[in-house]
Order: sequence, then structure tokens, then C-alpha cells
Amino acid sequence: MSGTTLFRLLCIVILSAFLLNMVMDVKTKVQATETPAGPVAAADGNPLLAEWQGDYGGYPPFDKVRIEDFKPALEAGMKENLDEIDKIASSTAAPDFDNTIAAMERAGRALDRVSTIYNIWSGTMSTPEFRKIEAEMDVRLAAFGDQITQNEALFKRIEAVYNAPAKKKLTPEQQRLVWRYYTNFVRAGAKLGAPAKKRLSEINQRLAALYSQFSEHLLSDENDLYLELKSEKDLEGLPQSLRDAAAQTALAKNLKGSWVVANTRSSVDPFLTYSARRDLREKVWRMFVNRGDNGDKNDNNAIITEILGLRAERAKLLGYKTHAHWRLENAMAKTPERAMALMEAVWKPAVARVKEEVADMQKLADKEGAGITIEPWDYRYYMEKVRKARFDLDQNEIKPYLQLEKLREGMFWVAGELFNFKFTPVTGVPVCHPDVRVWEVTDKTSGKHIGLWYFDPFARAGKRSGAWMNAYRNQEKMDGRDITTIVSNNSNFVKGKPGEPILISWDDATTLFHEFGHALHGLNSRVTYPSLSGTAVARDYVEFPSQLMEHWLSTPEVLQKFALHYKTGEPIPQALVDKIKRAATFNQGFATVEYLASALVDMKLHLAGAQKIDPDKFERETLAELGMPREIVMRHRTPQFGHIFAGDGYSAGYYSYLWSDVLTADAFGAFTEAGGPYDKKVAARLVKYIFSVGNTVDPAEAYRNFRGRDPQTSALMKKRGFPVADEKPATNSKTPSKKQK
Repeated sequence: MSGTTLFRLLCIVILSAFLLNMVMDVKTKVQATETPAGPVAAADGNPLLAEWQGDYGGYPPFDKVRIEDFKPALEAGMKENLDEIDKIASSTAAPDFDNTIAAMERAGRALDRVSTIYNIWSGTMSTPEFRKIEAEMDVRLAAFGDQITQNEALFKRIEAVYNAPAKKKLTPEQQRLVWRYYTNFVRAGAKLGAPAKKRLSEINQRLAALYSQFSEHLLSDENDLYLELKSEKDLEGLPQSLRDAAAQTALAKNLKGSWVVANTRSSVDPFLTYSARRDLREKVWRMFVNRGDNGDKNDNNAIITEILGLRAERAKLLGYKTHAHWRLENAMAKTPERAMALMEAVWKPAVARVKEEVADMQKLADKEGAGITIEPWDYRYYMEKVRKARFDLDQNEIKPYLQLEKLREGMFWVAGELFNFKFTPVTGVPVCHPDVRVWEVTDKTSGKHIGLWYFDPFARAGKRSGAWMNAYRNQEKMDGRDITTIVSNNSNFVKGKPGEPILISWDDATTLFHEFGHALHGLNSRVTYPSLSGTAVARDYVEFPSQLMEHWLSTPEVLQKFALHYKTGEPIPQALVDKIKRAATFNQGFATVEYLASALVDMKLHLAGAQKIDPDKFERETLAELGMPREIVMRHRTPQFGHIFAGDGYSAGYYSYLWSDVLTADAFGAFTEAGGPYDKKVAARLVKYIFSVGNTVDPAEAYRNFRGRDPQTSALMKKRGFPVADEKPATNSKTPSKKQK
């Protein structure tokens, strides 16, 4: 079984990447390489199983996808894969790296190809017909994963390779791969007795079903609930670009002569920022924060209670104190206590800053004679007014310079400067939807093919909300081949009038660069084995390269070349850039608290152990204990928290964004301390030690190789405008010794 297939199909058992397509920054790591199709794939005739054909090492046959082909293709792929695993497990040859570990990397290719397209349909092309298949097959795939991790003969061979003296003669990358296979099998229950394994598999299958139900409920609330605006009066305060987007959303729902605020963040946040209608802001806010929490058929509370109970039982079966301890064992943080320490250190100054922000907003509201007390649906609206008053900066003043297509060109330019990449649009490559476009990525100097980049920027029915990156095929150099990657970036921008440029907010532009950072992480990968390729790294490290790329949006080079007014073509004025810089830490109290509230509740939910959880009550009481400002709600309230309840991926791991941002802020300092953001020597070190190595090196060691030391929290605090405490290393996890590996 190929490594990526194995670790993906341990979805519930270990890494849960199979269901990560439901997460905002999900990075599904699915590999599909071009080895000859196995006997089942060749005989079946199902296009989803077939080897990918065409230029660039082949590409997914999106033009041949039929919903009815998914189930038989997955069944055939699983059968073929189990046959391959049985051949490895039953071999009479003495176990060694090639006939056991490498053999597993080579197996499962047909299933990889099916799973890639299956995941894409789940995240971006979901229909009621598809979701019926998904509800059945997710459970069967969970059982399939258990069949492999619970294969005693297979594990004995892996264990033998892991413990063999000959392991010392392997390359460092091969030793890392052996360690990862052995560790993941143990963490998935390979050493348990038969009764415990049986119960573990039951838990995993039930969790798979619950994750699908949670996701379907959330998608239904996002698709089916919306606010229709029926008159010009309802549009008061909205800039023209938002009015046009709301009109297009209404047309997509066959509502002519009106406007629609969809129940997704890309539609809700701008409305809450600009609408002068306080009554409508409250309606929109309540619609959004109550997704999955309306006491109807889409209510997620009972599902969450069961998920938490099953996770606690599974952790105990596996020998861990809680689900959080199990999840963090191989993360950079290592323990929940270390993650909590970082979050709590940032929480207090963030809450203090919120109090200052609210006081400023209340003062302004009182001055206007609004006669209100600031509520959560007022925060963004008055925040924007304070920004304008304090910095003479209006987000509507910035937006005309932020054209989606120009910013995409800016991302390409940055990739050229830092990584020597060139992006060229290609035609003739099939896509899953007409909105999707494809570029070939090559080396600017040699012209060598690097990979393909797919861009799926717009919201549509059946596409989950948020923004994320996918890998359709992982880079590898196994067995002397040179398999290049295929990556995609996915967003949910709302289309405006046909033919007019899409204008986006500064926050959306930052997210665009963030997700592109994940894609660049995949495109820069230069490893041998697919399981260690690209973004297949620890959860609290994977956000580091992506968050790092956010810094390049605000560089003068990008702003002057690509932040061009959509009407005049003039670059953004330096005076406006200066205002943006002066306001860089504005509203960091709000941004930090709404995120950290979700991260802290996530961790505390999974530290609660076996106690039965009432999600709404737990959320309410936990936030009260933390001193959550009443004017802010969690960025992801528990009943809609897809990161942690649509799969295991970010469960007890939402802290990862903050942990990674410590690395991010500290790492960008390497550029500013040298020749600036485009310093060639620092960029070369970034590629060599961070972007190209995948999971072949322990992340703490990789960071030290790049920076020359462990990261420090002071850069993070400065970045957010918070007081800086005494300098000390922040995330100095010890690198496992060779014995540990």
C-alpha cells in the first residue's frame, strides 16, 4: 500500500487525512503516481481506476467522472490493495526495507487515483447523490484502514525492520520512513489484543459515519439558509462590489430582483463590516453562528457528544490519558500542556487588547448617538469605523486595488523571486468544473517541469466553505522515477457582475497568499518517498510555510506591481500603503481572541476524557471560565467546528495555527535581518531546509537548520502588537534520537 494511501486511510485510526477535505486549511495528501495499473484496475474498465494519461506525467480524468463509478472503483481499489498487502505480509523472505517498507510505498496506486477524485468531489462537487455514496463508503474505508493496521503478519515485518541492526545502514530518509510506519501502526493499535482491536475498528467505523453526518449537516445549513434582501433600504452601507456579489448570489438561487447574503464567511463577514442596518446584521450574525445548532434535522450537538465519547474511549484503548495526549504525541508540541502554555500566554494580552478595542468602539457609538451597547454583530461594523477615524483608513479605499487576478499574478511573481518558478496557463487538461483553471509550473532557468497548479476560486452549491489546498499527486523519486506533483488551491470568492474584476478584501488577499504557501510547499518538495512528500508533516508545522507566505503580500514590490486600481490601472498610492502599515496591528485583539477561543475550547473538549459532554453547555461554561469578552464569539462555534468534527485532522490541534505562527514570525526575521524579503541567500536556505524536505527531517531540527536556533515568541508578540515578555525559546521540541527513530 502506498504510504500516502495508508496514512490517508488511517483517517480515523491515526492521521485522519481522508476526512481533512472538510477542514478550512485541509491539506488532503493523496498520491497518484504513474506506475502500471494493477490487474483489477486494468480489467475493471472503470475510468477512476485507470492510470492517468496525458502530458505532465498524466492528470486526473475529470471529464470521465460519473457518480455511479465511485463505489465500484473504491471497492476494486481496496480489493487490489488488500491483495498487495497480503503478498507483502505473507512473504517468506526475511523482512527488510525494500520488501516491506518500500513495497508498501509501491502498493495501492489504483486506490490512490480513485481516492484523489473522490476527495475532490466530496469537497467541491458534492450532491445528494454523491453524499449517499460517501455515507456508505467512508465507513467501509475506515474498516479497510483497520484491516491493514491490524494485520499482525504485516506489523511483525514492519517491527522487524524497525528493530533490525541493518536499519542503521539505511539513509536518513529511509530511517525516517521506517520510524513513521512503525510509530503510526503502533499508535493505530497494532499491538492490541484481538478484543481491543475489534472494538477499535467498531469505534473507527462509527466515527467515520458521524463525521459524514456532521459534514452533511453543516453543508446543508450553509447551502439552505440565507438572508434575502428585498429593497434598496436593506442594502444601506454596502459598497457596490458587495451589492453586485449579493445580486449574483440571488440569481444563482433563482431569486430575481433581490439580493442574498449566503451563510458562508465570505458573504457574512463583509456584510457585518459594512451594513448600516443593525437589525439585519444581527439576523445575519445569528444565522451564521448558529449553523449546526438550530435544534432541527441538521443539529450537530448529539453527534459531537458521541464523537467525543468515542474518541475518549479510543484513546484509553490505545493507552493514552486523553484524545489530546494521543493526537499531540508526534506533533511539535509533544504534549497538550505545552500547547496550552503557549495559548494561555497569548490569551491574556489578547483579551486585554479586546477591552481597549471595545472601549474605542463604544466611545465612537456614543459620540454618534447610536444609543447602543456594542454586541457581537456590531464588532466588525464599529471596528471599521474606528480604523477609519484613527488611521484615516477605509477598507473600501483598499479594495479597488485588490483584484483577484492581479493578486494571483503577484503570487506567481513572488514564487518566481523566491523559488525560481514560472507559471504558464495550459489548456486541454480536464477540470472538475468550468471555473477551474490550470497552470504548468516550471523552473525559470532550466525550463524543467515542476508540477501543475489548479485554481478553483469561486463559491458554488455543493462546495464546502473556506479556503484550502489539495495535493492531487505527491512528488516522489522512488525507484529512479521522477514523479512531479499536482496541487490545487480552492477558495469561495463570490462572483460579481459578469466581465468585471473580482475585488477582494485585505483579509481575503492574505488568505490567498496563505493557501498558495501550502501549494508552494508541495511544489518545492524534493524527496524520494511519497509518504514523506510535501505537506505530509506534523499538524502544528504544516501551517508554518503557508503563514510565512502571508508576509509577502504587503511587500512594496507586490503592492506596486500588482495592487492596481481596477479602473485606472494605477498602483496603490504610497500614502495608502503607509496607512496599512500603521494599522498593521489594529484589531489584533479581536483576531487573536476569536481564534484562540476556538483553539482553547477544542483542547479542553479533548482533555475532558470520558465525561459526557453537552457541547453548548461546555462551550458556554469554558468561555466564561476563560473570561471570554461578551462582544466576541468563537471563530468556529462547536456545532459548526468542521476542523475538529468533520474528521480527526485538527482535533486537539486547532492550536496549530498559533504554534506555527511563532515559527512564521521568527522565520521572517531571517529575511529582515538580511537583505530583505527577497534576499536570495535566505530564500535558498528556506528551500533547502524547510520547503523541499517534506517530512524527511524532524520539524524542530529542520527549523534549527534554517534559523540556526530555536524559534522565539517575541517575534509573534511584536507581530500582533502585544507586550513582549523576557526572551526565551518557544517551541524547542527535542529532536528524536536515532534510537528513538
